[in-house]
Amino acid sequence: MTIYPLVIRLGPFMVTGYGIMMMVAFLMAGWVMQRELRRQNLRDEFAADIVVAAVIGGIIGAKLWYAALYGELSALFSRGGLVWYGGFLGGVAAVVLTSLRRRVPLRFTMDLTAPALAVGYALGRVGCFLVQDDYGVPTSLPWGMKFPQGWPPSTAQNLAREFGVPVPPGTDPTTVLAVHPTQLYEVALMLAAFWFIWRLRAHTHGKGWLFGVYLVLAGLERFLVEFLRAKDDRLLRGFTLAQATSLVLVLLGLLCLRLWRRAEAVALPPSLLPRQAAQAKHLA
Repeated sequence: MTIYPLVIRLGPFMVTGYGIMMMVAFLMAGWVMQRELRRQNLRDEFAADIVVAAVIGGIIGAKLWYAALYGELSALFSRGGLVWYGGFLGGVAAVVLTSLRRRVPLRFTMDLTAPALAVGYALGRVGCFLVQDDYGVPTSLPWGMKFPQGWPPSTAQNLAREFGVPVPPGTDPTTVLAVHPTQLYEVALMLAAFWFIWRLRAHTHGKGWLFGVYLVLAGLERFLVEFLRAKDDRLLRGFTLAQATSLVLVLLGLLCLRLWRRAEAVALPPSLLPRQAAQAKHLA
């Protein structure tokens, strides 16, 4: 199966499938948080604050991580050059600052963002598929896909030179090889993770426990998919930097599950309470 990137040209402007899906991902994440705030009978303006912070912090973090990893400072001012884990850390930092500024307990914010992070990541990977980035190693499976205009194209030469992936001897360097659509694997796995986390959002554990569930699932998903990714950053025994980061996330998630397994009350600021309740609390 041969797949071509989604690009929409509007005069001098070019809109890619990645840009469209990133916008959809942030909008969906905001909608998911709004629904949860309303379910808890809380004001939903906080969801918009989190989305704005995540967008700004995520882009800055993703570009800084890419520039540090590949030594390409020019990527800071280009359309490309984004690394998910850098975006995740940058987004987390910005959301934490927003939560502190709004005086919302961090553990409440962590639980609120857990399902939003899962669905947002899944939709973002759809964008990666639409621009044919982050694909896998060659495969003969029937659902293997060829990306002749990928980033880079999945030719034998690119796979061997850019990612160090072994190709069959004698293969013409210009041959476009079918590869694992690892972007779609991640879409499916993280949508399943979102469904599972969404069903747990009314849990009776302490605040922050649900975020621990997200960290464990997201870390395991990325760790497993990395075995099939075409990567050039494989370290000890073939493990990638992303896999090392994934293991750290899993460990942090397990720590959250252990520390916050018991239910406890968390005081919310008036800015989150319904207006009548906030006024009554202020008068008291």
